[in-house]
Order: sequence, then structure tokens, then C-alpha cells
Amino acid sequence: MEKTNILFVHQEITPYLNESPMGLIGRYLPQGIQERGKEIRTFMPRYGCINERRNQLHEVIRLSGMNLIINESDHPLIIKVASIQSARMQVYFIDNEDYFQRKYMFTDKDNKFYKDNDERSIFYCRGVLETVKKLGWGPNLVHCNGWFTSLLPIYMKKAFVDNPLFTESKVVYSVYNDEFASPLSADFANKIKLPGITEKDLKHYKNADYATITKAAIDYSDGIIIGSEKINNEIEKYIIDSGKPYLEFQPAESYIDAYSDFYDEVLINETVFSV
Repeated sequence: MEKTNILFVHQEITPYLNESPMGLIGRYLPQGIQERGKEIRTFMPRYGCINERRNQLHEVIRLSGMNLIINESDHPLIIKVASIQSARMQVYFIDNEDYFQRKYMFTDKDNKFYKDNDERSIFYCRGVLETVKKLGWGPNLVHCNGWFTSLLPIYMKKAFVDNPLFTESKVVYSVYNDEFASPLSADFANKIKLPGITEKDLKHYKNADYATITKAAIDYSDGIIIGSEKINNEIEKYIIDSGKPYLEFQPAESYIDAYSDFYDEVLINETVFSV
């Protein structure tokens, strides 16, 4: 019997960034799922604050070299990799000089939200899927963690669904208390367009902010996980009203088993997404 393939797409992973609840999940969840007999691949952005020498990142030449066109501009896709030896786990990093060579994650030194965070998210999500295509590794389930991964569900279900690697893939989206106050750019909906994505699909992106992009991610996911003890009340109600399988917040000592069981539940359910 073939192993189940789980693709983890994270916003943060410890120890590459300062420790956080989301980063700890990014570190220990893939390891725990791998130890339960699943095949895994794990991705995160290569933020400029990550020390490449200390963490022994190196470029994977055979995966790099592609250009992604965003807002009519070419952006080279650089793939790097590092290993967490104690977990026997590799982490793939999505990198680009324009989008990620800066000292902070989402805000500048004055705590102002980067104006191009919308394009950075687009680049990251598309970069993950293009890299997985190059790897030739089809995920049975993709688990997206954090708002920066929120475009993965619509890309998976609309733009990449005809690729045999992704046709049968299920998507789980984890919602955290990572809310941001600034709206994304006014032309965000136009920037994310790819063949297969229609005007109707873009309804949540016309006036894009944290709540609307999270609702869109929920619409195109097969299951939802509440990843933080407290999340946005509007989003929590949207999750419950969606009628989709969802998992309530789980404590640190038991979440890996709970997530593993939830993956199995999602994998056997019929695919249903709403727009």
C-alpha cells in the first residue's frame, strides 16, 4: 500500500525564526506526521532575517531557474533547502531577491505593513506549487498554515486542478490569530488571476483584507483547523457556517494525533468547495 503524501506549507517554522506558537507547529507537526507513516514535504518563505550560514541553507539548482510573472513583471524563483537532522526532515525555502531579501517578515522597521505583501504571498504560493511540480511529487493532502498561504486553496482547486499531481489533492487550511490591519492592494484580484480562475471566483479578493482572504481560503478548502486558542470571531462563525469538516483548537500535548485523524477524515470525504 502506498504511503499518503502530505504537503505542509507554512508561514513560520522554528528554529529558522524566533519561536512562536505557529513556528512550533511548523517544526513539530511535519515530524510527527512523518513518524506516523506519512510521506511529507515542507515549505516556508526564505525571509531575509533567516541566517543562511547558521541554518546551512543551500540552493537547489535543479529546482531553481524558473520565472514567475506577477503584475506583468518577471520574478526569478530560487529554491533553497535545509535539514533538521534530529527530525530527519528537509525544509524547502521559496526565495526571491525582490520579495524576501529584507530584514523583517511582513512589516518594516517602523512596523508598517509592506505594500507588496500581496505579491509576496502570490509568489510564495505559486512558487510552492511550481516546485512540487518539478519534484514530480503528488500530494494527497496539502495543509496550509497562516494567511501568507491563503491563496493555495484557490490555486489548487482552480488553476492547478488539471495537473495530474494535484487533481485528487485535498486541502486543509489552518486559521491562526495572525490578523493584520492593513488592506491588501486594490488590484489584488487582478494580480492573482491565472487560467482557470474566473471573475466569480475572485469575489472575496475585490476588497482584500485579512477577513476576506481567509474566507476565500475557507471556501476552497476541504477542511479547516482552528490553529490558535482565540481567532477572529467573524472568521470563526464563517468556519462553523461553512458546513465543512473543521477541527477546534487542540492543546500542544495532543494536537499531532488529532490533526492526523482529521487528515484521514478529510481524505475520505467527498470534495466540496463553495464560491
